[in-house]
This record gives sequence, C-alpha cells and structure tokens, in this order.
Amino acid sequence: MDLTKYFKRFFNSNQSSGVILIFCVAVSLIIANSSAAGSFQAFLNKEIGTDIFHLRYPISIWINDGLMAIFFLLVGLEIKRELVEGELSSFKNASLPIFAAMGGMFVPAAIYVLLNYGTKYSNGWGIPMATDIAFSLAIISLLGNKIPNSIKIFLTALAIVDDLGAIMVIAVFYTDQIQLMYLLLSIGVAVLLFLLNFLKVTKIIFYLIPGLLLWYFLHHSGIHATIAGVVLAFSIPTNVSNAEISPLEKLEHQLHFPVSFLIMPIFALANTNITFTNEMISGITNTLGIGIILGLVLGKLLGINLFSLLAIKLKLSSLPQNSSWKQMIGVSLLAAIGFTMSIFIALLSFKNEIEIQNESKFAILIASLIAAVSGYLILYFSSRRKL
Repeated sequence: MDLTKYFKRFFNSNQSSGVILIFCVAVSLIIANSSAAGSFQAFLNKEIGTDIFHLRYPISIWINDGLMAIFFLLVGLEIKRELVEGELSSFKNASLPIFAAMGGMFVPAAIYVLLNYGTKYSNGWGIPMATDIAFSLAIISLLGNKIPNSIKIFLTALAIVDDLGAIMVIAVFYTDQIQLMYLLLSIGVAVLLFLLNFLKVTKIIFYLIPGLLLWYFLHHSGIHATIAGVVLAFSIPTNVSNAEISPLEKLEHQLHFPVSFLIMPIFALANTNITFTNEMISGITNTLGIGIILGLVLGKLLGINLFSLLAIKLKLSSLPQNSSWKQMIGVSLLAAIGFTMSIFIALLSFKNEIEIQNESKFAILIASLIAAVSGYLILYFSSRRKL
C-alpha cells in the first residue's frame, strides 16, 4: 500500500477523527501543565477581528462561538437528513432522543440539587445537565462499524436536544441580560431562512449569508451563538429521493472534512486547557464535586434509560433499530461526557470565584473520563457478543 492511499483511507475513516481529537486533548493538557501554559493562555486571550460592528473577540471566543457553530451546522444537517429519510423518519424513533434528553437533564440536576441545596454551591445545578457533543461523538466514532448506525444517530440527536436544552438554561438562568432587539432580529432572520426553503430556493449561498447574520444577531443577543448552526441546518432544502443530491447533502459532504479534521481538533486544543492545582483535589471530595460526578455519571445513566424505558412502555417510542438495552446503557454514559459545556456552565455559575471554578473543572474532568471509558467499554463488549 503506498503512502497516498494510506492517508486517503486514514482521512476517510470515522475512527481517525476521534483519534486526532483525543490526541489534541492530551496535547492541550500537557501544554496547560507545562512552562508554556501562560503563553498558550495569552494566545487564546488575544483579541482579533474588527471593532466595526463589534466583531473583536478573543481567539477562544471565535473558536467556541464561531467554529463550533459550523460544527453544529453539520450535526444539524445530519439530523435533518435522518428525520426526512433515515433512522429518525418515524415518530417512534424521532421521539426517543427527546424523551431521553429530558431525563438526561432533569435527573442529573435533581441529584446535584439534593446534595447542594442551601449551600454556596447551589447555583451550579446546571453543570451536570450538559453533554459535550463533540467529545461524545468522537468516542463513539472510535467504535467504527462495531455498533449499528442507529445508535450513533440516537446519540447525536440526544446530544443536540441536550445542548439546546443547556443553551436554553444558560439563556434563562445564567445570562445577565438578553438584548431584545438582537433577539427579535434573530427571529426575523430565522423566519427568512425558512421562507427561502418554502419558496424552494436551492442555491446554498442564499442560506449561508442570512446564516452569518443569524449568528451575529444571536451572539449579540446574549444567547449562545452555536444555536445558529442548528437553525440554519434545518432550513437547508433536502428531499426523500436518491435521484439527485439535495443542497443539504452537498453541504453536508463539503463540511465533513474541515469539521472532523480541523474544527474539532482546534476546539479540543483550546478547551482542554486545564492547569491542575492542589486546590482542585478538594473538588471531588466535597458536595460540589460529588454532585457533579454523580449528577453526570449516575444521573445521565438513570435519567436517559428510565425516560427511554417509560416512552417505550407507553408505546410513544421504540429502541433504535438493531440495538439493545446494553448499548443504550453505553450510550447514556457517553452522554455523561459533560466536559467543555459543563465547564462553560460552571464558569457562569461561579463568576469571580476562581477556587470553586477550579474545583468544578477537576470534578467535570474526572466525571467525563469515567463516562468516556465506561461507555466505550460497554459498547465495545456488547458489540463483540453480538458478532
């Protein structure tokens, strides 16, 4: 096999993007705990852009709010395609991720509140609600064809609903002030995008330009701007026929490589930048750390599976095709990888309280590591038995 063919196969592999992402996590942690930590953080804090239209932000903001909006655009495109012509095209399949996500938000928050009600940590109830969609999908991608596509799609849909829920929680409970004018402008642009779809406009450029405006208005409204990617995705036209490639499928194909091998690795490098301190250790022994770890790992495990079981027993939903409850347990643990989204909520929950922020980060890291390893192993061994 020549080198060119090897690299073509490597970069066309789903597993390879997961390997690169995990490598970037390791590199970022090494940098953050080395003599280069200060320089790296200064780089992330460096502001770039233009003061015109108030578009000058730190590099970290451009990554988390800008590049990740493109990631959410791709994920939204995949979900819409599955809703129209794939695994989620039936109500029973499409409804399951919604019920599962509801359980995966409510139960973790309840566990945290039970442990921290009335304490100085009580405001952090939103931390264990979050699922880090980028990292959870990276871990499941390492399993390749060992698990059915329906399970991957279920996790993707669940994570999107979960993230939308987390964004709503941030907007309602953790945002200091919503800028109403920008919010109304965002709604106006969203209406325009779906009007273009209704009028059967197929040129992608006519969606991308309003999509940029939607991102700008949402960002200035105080709502997490990555939701613009999902809204834009659901406005892109598609079809149920395989006779011709739809605009949605064209855009989805064009985004796969840059998202998998550029945007997600950059995201991992920037957001795993956690410097370990002695004070962090107490973050896993007090009610804050215990609430985060149990909320994420146990809360997601119980919430997702109990709500899924209830929906199936009520005949509102059905299990993903060719899947098992063992695989659902594995997926629910991968959904417990809160990581960057949980860290983001922790920073909002404990503003100007650096020690509590650091304790939260360490607890989130431990919980996410437990969830990633256990979820991967359960899915791996359940697939081996089926084979």
